[in-house]
Amino acid sequence: MIDGHTLIDAHVHTARLPTVRPAWRSWAEEFGAAHPWQDLYDPDGTLVPSRVDAYFEAEGVDVALLLCEYSPKATGEQPIEDLLPLIKHNPKRFRPIANLNPHLHYPVAAELERQLDLGAVALKIHPVHAGVSAADPMLYPAYEVCRSAGLPVVVHCGTSSFPGSANKYADPTLLDDVLRDFPDLTLVLAHGGRGWWYDAAAFLTLSHENVWIELSGLPPRRLPVYYARHNLKRLARSFIFGTDWPGVPGIARNARAVAEALNLDDDETAAVLGGNARRVYRDLADD
Repeated sequence: MIDGHTLIDAHVHTARLPTVRPAWRSWAEEFGAAHPWQDLYDPDGTLVPSRVDAYFEAEGVDVALLLCEYSPKATGEQPIEDLLPLIKHNPKRFRPIANLNPHLHYPVAAELERQLDLGAVALKIHPVHAGVSAADPMLYPAYEVCRSAGLPVVVHCGTSSFPGSANKYADPTLLDDVLRDFPDLTLVLAHGGRGWWYDAAAFLTLSHENVWIELSGLPPRRLPVYYARHNLKRLARSFIFGTDWPGVPGIARNARAVAEALNLDDDETAAVLGGNARRVYRDLADD
């Protein structure tokens, strides 16, 4: 907990270093320079579960949602199996999120079911790194699995500087078709429209009770600027805290900065830092 509030970091990259491209390592070193994330790895570039667990505990994190990613054109391949040692070490703190790339996985529904069987609590789609629109019908069978199971779909909605990225697919308005075809599907907009689409992300969120904005990769002090054209207090009811670790100055530091930047009261802080995530990621509700 942090300052008496449950803290859920909904966006954490715990990759094995041999599986990622050099640009990923450069990104982590630049944006995570304020904390010694490299100390959590062994000499072979594999995270040491006990070190990772102690670090996240010290940062006040009750639950960390760990991301895998299958993006060979951009960041590399970070298979879900690499997350399992962390989850085995502390299944209460660490939970995985599945990832699909329809250029690699077929049939997508079968691959999603396989990752769900490994404990995934949601599905993440990374259109920018995978090179595919989130509204591509290839993904619809996976969306139906999530809709039927009541699981959220996290969609990367923000620019990426990694070589091989296709930033045209970061536009949240592409999800309008998905919301039309799956009106009961819960969507989480990771990075909240970072780049040119803050208004689009805000509009979708304010228009749909089942759409949420996840704050990873967004400097907290800039949030009032990014969403200046909207009622920030109302929009914050649909904010989910996430950091994009390790590319962040610090988890606890960011959590406190978010509450300060948004001028949240105690109940609002509790919702953004953990309560909203428990509502969206239903498998966390009883933790």
